[in-house]
Amino acid sequence: MPYTLYRGDALTALAGIPDNSVDAVITDPPYNSGGRTSSERTGRSARAKYTSADAEHDLANFPGENRDQRSYGFWLTLLLTESYRATVESGTALVFTDWRQLPTTTDALQAAGWTWRGIASWHKPVSRPQKGRLKQSCEYIVWGTKGPVDAHRNPVYLPGLYTASQPRKDRVHITQKPVEVMRELVKICPPGGTVLDPFTGSGTTGVAALREGRQFIGVELSDHYADIAEARLLQTLQQTAQREDFVLAGPEE
Repeated sequence: MPYTLYRGDALTALAGIPDNSVDAVITDPPYNSGGRTSSERTGRSARAKYTSADAEHDLANFPGENRDQRSYGFWLTLLLTESYRATVESGTALVFTDWRQLPTTTDALQAAGWTWRGIASWHKPVSRPQKGRLKQSCEYIVWGTKGPVDAHRNPVYLPGLYTASQPRKDRVHITQKPVEVMRELVKICPPGGTVLDPFTGSGTTGVAALREGRQFIGVELSDHYADIAEARLLQTLQQTAQREDFVLAGPEE
């Protein structure tokens, strides 16, 4: 199978992944953000933080959203340390974050051993305006490498800015990322290589990896979202297999 999905805690699952076995870590951890005060960030559910009162969907909550900033930084460092161990030399890590947790995320990446290489932005054109304030229309992708960049290993040219709205049709997760953005990001992994996502959610990173000819290892704590991810991955695999079975006729002899 070109994908494996583990159900359970990310740290526990990562401990079982062999050293130097994945090519890229691309993940969207729970931000443990949202809210003006510490009590708002630690005392409310993910749905309360990231879903507006007039939202037209009723998507399921997800766990892991109630750490304060210090514990979040420590926890993320542990996860990125295990991910570092599992990644090959010159492999990459791409970690989503928001403006509140951006400094903590860059610290955790470096504390885990990665060489910090920069920040890309995901611009959301359809985002909530805020009277008297600058619009918060971007999330960020902190990225780094395990050791030096090996441009010959995967000679791609990727942008540092991605513009796409959150999915509206067929949306299945509160913080779901656009497949078109993830399909670009997984190209940081060499063709045929393996992408690891310790926070699989509804499986968008895995769907993008399979569509772009990469293998995928995912971990998801929520049974609800693991079921959704499993269904989406299997559907993508079936669609990919159907395309590969279709062979264009060559010139007649």
